[in-house]
Amino acid sequence: QTSSQPFPGYQWIVHHPDLLGGQPTIQGTRISVAQALECLSIGMTAQEIADDYPGFPAESIPEVLHFAAQQVQRVAA
Repeated sequence: QTSSQPFPGYQWIVHHPDLLGGQPTIQGTRISVAQALECLSIGMTAQEIADDYPGFPAESIPEVLHFAAQQVQRVAA
């Protein structure tokens, strides 16, 4: 059994081939980066996400946003 592997340079963003099809997820949760971004896009705060998804680390949000920005820059390059 393999464990979740962090994306290089990130503390909270991990991936595991057997978890959500290998999508980037928040460490220690089954919440994908995309799901966290969707919550933010509808106006939820980090604390509201943590309240709705027990175990979600609100302190991961800055890293989630940075990860998303890096992905956009990679696509645009």
